[in-house]
This record gives sequence, C-alpha cells and structure tokens, in this order.
Amino acid sequence: MEEDPPGDNQTAKSASQLNLPPSMNRPTVSLETRINRLIDYKHYHSPSKPIYSDRFIPSRSGSNFELFGLEPSPKKDGKEEAAGSYAGLLRAALFGPETPEKSDVVTGFSPSRNIFRYKTETQRSTNSFSPFGSDEAPGVSRSPAKSPRKILRSAYKVLDAPALQDDFYLNLVDWSAQNVLAVGLGNCVYLWNACSGKVTKLCDVGIDDSVCSVGWALRGTHLAIGTSSGTVQIWDASRCQRIRTMEGHRQRVGALAWSSSVLSSGSRDRSILHRDIRSQEDHVSKLTGHKSEVCGLKWSYDNRELASGGNDNRLFVWNQHSTQPVLRYCEHTAAVKAIAWSPHHYGLLASGGGTADRCIRFWNTSSNTHLSCIDTNSQVCNLAWSKNVNELVSTHGYSQNQIIVWKYPTMSKLATLTGHTFRVLYLAVSPDGQTIVTGAGDETLRFWNVFPSPKSQSRESEIGALSFGRSTIR
Repeated sequence: MEEDPPGDNQTAKSASQLNLPPSMNRPTVSLETRINRLIDYKHYHSPSKPIYSDRFIPSRSGSNFELFGLEPSPKKDGKEEAAGSYAGLLRAALFGPETPEKSDVVTGFSPSRNIFRYKTETQRSTNSFSPFGSDEAPGVSRSPAKSPRKILRSAYKVLDAPALQDDFYLNLVDWSAQNVLAVGLGNCVYLWNACSGKVTKLCDVGIDDSVCSVGWALRGTHLAIGTSSGTVQIWDASRCQRIRTMEGHRQRVGALAWSSSVLSSGSRDRSILHRDIRSQEDHVSKLTGHKSEVCGLKWSYDNRELASGGNDNRLFVWNQHSTQPVLRYCEHTAAVKAIAWSPHHYGLLASGGGTADRCIRFWNTSSNTHLSCIDTNSQVCNLAWSKNVNELVSTHGYSQNQIIVWKYPTMSKLATLTGHTFRVLYLAVSPDGQTIVTGAGDETLRFWNVFPSPKSQSRESEIGALSFGRSTIR
C-alpha cells in the first residue's frame, strides 16, 4: 500500500476542512514541481490559458490554389461554402452586375488583387464601382463621360446639278448668311433656300457667256457673279434684280472675295481688282504679282489681309493698301486654289496644292513662318475652317475624290467621306457652321453634317430639315 505524499495529503485535508466547493479545489503542486517549471518556463504553458500561435493562416475561400497547381481542400460542414456565398454577395454589392470572378486572376480583375492599379483591360464605368449601381446617390451629380463625336459617313441630302462644270479653277458654289445656296450652272445662277427647299432661278448671263464664280456679300443680301467674258455682276437676291455690271478684266473671273463693301476679283488675266460698290468706278485698285490665272481668293476675318493663290503655284498675302504682295510663299508645286483663314488664331493661314503637290500647308502670316505640311495623297481642291471648333475640312480630286475632316493642330483624321465619283471641286459651309455642301463634276451637290454646333446654340439646325433623299436644283 502506497502512502500519499505528506504535503499533498495535508493540503487536501485542509481544503476539505474549509468546506470549499469542488470547482475551487486546486490540485496540489509540490515544491520540486514548481522549481522545475521555473527552470523550464519557456517550454511550459499553463493549462488554464489558451494557446496562441505566431503563424497567420488565411481563409481558404480567398486562396488561389490554381496559381500554384494545388487542389483546394474539400469543404467541411458547409462553412467554406457559406463564406464563399457571402464573398459573392459582397462582390455583387461593390461591383454591380458585372462581378469579377476568381477565374479572372490571370486575364482580368480579381478581388484578391489590388483595386487601385494600372489597368490594361477593358475600362469600367465609374458607376460600376458604386454600391448603388447606376443610380445616383441623393444630392450627388456626376458629369457624363464625353463620348467621341460621330460623323455620318454618307451625305444626308443630294441635289442634282445639271451642267455643273468640272473645272478646277472655278468657284461655282457659295452659301449666304441668310441660309441661301447659290450655284452657277452653265450660263445661269440658281438659288436654293435651305429652310424651305425652294429653288429660284436668279439670272441668265446669256448664251455667249457662262458663270465662272459666285460670291455672297457678308450680309447675304447681294450676290456677285463672275463671268467668262471678264465682267462682274452684282445682284439683289431678294428682288432678283441686277444692280450693276463692272468691267476691268480681260479674261474670265474665276475667284471672288468680299470684305465689307469691297469686292475683290481674280482673273485668268493674272490680276486682282478691288471694287468698292459705293464708288462709280469699276475698280479702285489693281494688284499684280501672279504669273498665271488667279484661282483662289480669301480675305482674313479682320479684313486686313487678302490671300491669293494662282496656277503659278504661288500663295501671296496682300494688305489693305498694297498693290504688291507683302508675303510670298513658293513651297507648293502645283496650283493653289484651296485657301482658308483660321477663325481661332490670328494670322493662321492654310493652303492646299493641286495634283502634283497634294499637300496642305500652314502659315503664320504674323511672323512670316511656315508651320507645317501634310501630304493628303490627293489633289487639294478646297479648304474650310470650322468656326465652332478648331477643325477644318478639305475636299479632294485625283485620285480619291474624298472629303476629309481634320483636327488641328494634330491633323488627325476625324472622318473620311466618300460619295462623289468626280473631283470634289466646290465647297461651302452653312451659316451655323455645322453643315457643308460639296459639288463635283458628277453634277451633284451633297450635304454633310461634319461639324458640331456652337456651345451657345441649344436648338437643332434648320438646315436640310425638310427633306432627305435626292432632288434637283433646276
């Protein structure tokens, strides 16, 4: 029979004498045991305290075993399945209906990866990260994302224009501030009202003469007509009445440009005449410098400078009082008919060359510098700048007969329009700056919506609102 240790037995007896409840009875520990615990305290853990580990074990439901070629452990008691369901609901609340899955780790977004990072995949809308979906939170307004402007690639209206001449050096189409289009067809001039669609025959210059150019005065009430005989006629369009006929050129007048009450005319006789319609004289000054036919004329928006282009491949700039060009540009290698002043930058001038040149060049007439050049791969027939945005449109002949809308100054192509089967020799811009009309040797006039509306304009344009399809102008 073994005997109990005296210390432990004595302690037990004292505890029983105190009538302590069983839960408060502690096991007796000998002095030797306590000393051993103090010596080896690093390896001993009190049974009355929980044991904590220094290792972090992540949730298996968020682990990507497939990245390491491992098989996930089987689910137990549905706990991990419940955790996965909760994670799925949380993702749906955060990211909306297009919830990324774990399988997108390699090819797309994953919840286990950082949300804010450089992204090369398909961009998500800002609203897709809202817990409210696409609905706006109360009192919060978001500006909509700016979508790229769409330019229709086909003409919205086509007018038949019989006898529209296929001649690079003529200017037979112009659009007035009163929204009336003037077109020279053979020996007649017709007016087409863009609001009503009404066509009016303005005049007939005679069987022995023909129309070579038309040009509206700034207010859009009077029309100048240049003829093959060298005369210039001024007509009151509202009354269909000729006001006067002015002489001075020996050959056809293929270019016209207005500056307030002064009309400039360019001719095959290589001269430019300034005519003040308030004066009784046929012309008040004569400009000489071109060595061949003058086929392009444009006054700047401030009416201080006149740009002229000729079949001598020259581009000249004149001031209000000079009789000789103040600036001469000789970089083009073909006839310069296409000329346009920028309404956005003072002194910025664009010019285009013919078949042997095919380039659009930009000039700063204030500093007399050549800014840039771009090869269009086609004969440049016309240029026009948008007054609403910093863009311009060019029309072309050989060999692609295309129309191109450009963004300046990058000269990136916003749209290339096709439809004409001949050279696009004629171009005019609507008074609101949104629509252009082009004419070609295929005897058609085509209307295109290419430029946006001005920011201050809230209503839709009335131009071409009456009809789509095809009709005739005579």
